Amino acid sequence: MLSFSFPSVLVFSAILNVCVTNACLVLQLFKKCSSDLLLIQTFSVLGLAGKKVLIVYAHQSSGSFNAAAKDAAVEILTAQGFTVEVSDLYALKFKAIATAQDIIGEVKNADHFRYAEETKLAWEGGKLSDDITEEQRKLSQADLVIFQFPMYWFTVPAIMKGWMDRVLTLGYAYSQEKRYSEGIFKDKKAMLSFTTGSHESMFSANGINGDINVTLWPLQNGILHYCGFQVLAPQIFWAPSHIPIEARGTMLEGWRKRLQGLKAEEPLSFTPMDYFDREKGFQLKPEVSEKHAAKEVGLTVGTHLGEPIPTNNQLKAGV
Repeated sequence: MLSFSFPSVLVFSAILNVCVTNACLVLQLFKKCSSDLLLIQTFSVLGLAGKKVLIVYAHQSSGSFNAAAKDAAVEILTAQGFTVEVSDLYALKFKAIATAQDIIGEVKNADHFRYAEETKLAWEGGKLSDDITEEQRKLSQADLVIFQFPMYWFTVPAIMKGWMDRVLTLGYAYSQEKRYSEGIFKDKKAMLSFTTGSHESMFSANGINGDINVTLWPLQNGILHYCGFQVLAPQIFWAPSHIPIEARGTMLEGWRKRLQGLKAEEPLSFTPMDYFDREKGFQLKPEVSEKHAAKEVGLTVGTHLGEPIPTNNQLKAGV
């Protein structure tokens, strides 16, 4: 019969509470632990604290660079103890268009169908289609969401935009009262990880494609931050199809290294909701404008106050 000290019992109970499915494994480990400290260290190393990651993945080929980046994330994060789930949108044949078929049964107003309002009612009544419900389940359980994709026409592929349109429904992912820094997903983190077809120089302030910070603003602020996510700096793989294989390997190694410290990263900076006056059309409060009037750059890419945008505001935390 095993004999446990009181602290050990507490730790064992915590393990069972957060990871019942691994109870047999935990018991085997427990038998091998000669001290409470060793048990706690084992608990920490295995990451049995229940942290979950959802990777929303959009690429048609399992031999692509995006697939390699996705696989690296699964490998490294799983090794750290995270539970990783992948939504492979092409494999799922995920429907990209938002239609009345996303609702089971009758809609409230078929003559004047409004997707946001109708899906809110369906969500409240448990009448969203099965594919949306399943993706919302994954998202609800996730602490971190990684969107892995090739950039198409300066944004996400249509199938991933469809995921955002259909899964991030009104009521479930946002509301008039709960958005931006006060958003529903304010306790979750999210990030973009993507490949480009153009070199980094082309996405510079002087480049032909324009500043990448401006390109990313609608995705990172208008979708992720809008829903409340703490947005981590994007992982950008610049033009992997136009560089030597050794350079692609170096890119992946950089990603693998970053993944090892991802959970400790600080999010990007966005202007908080309380900087804006709700009674005056969500304009910046006069005191905020006055405070920043003497500064040489704006608050963010979007809220720039007619000044130059902060350098790398959508690329680096703390800017």
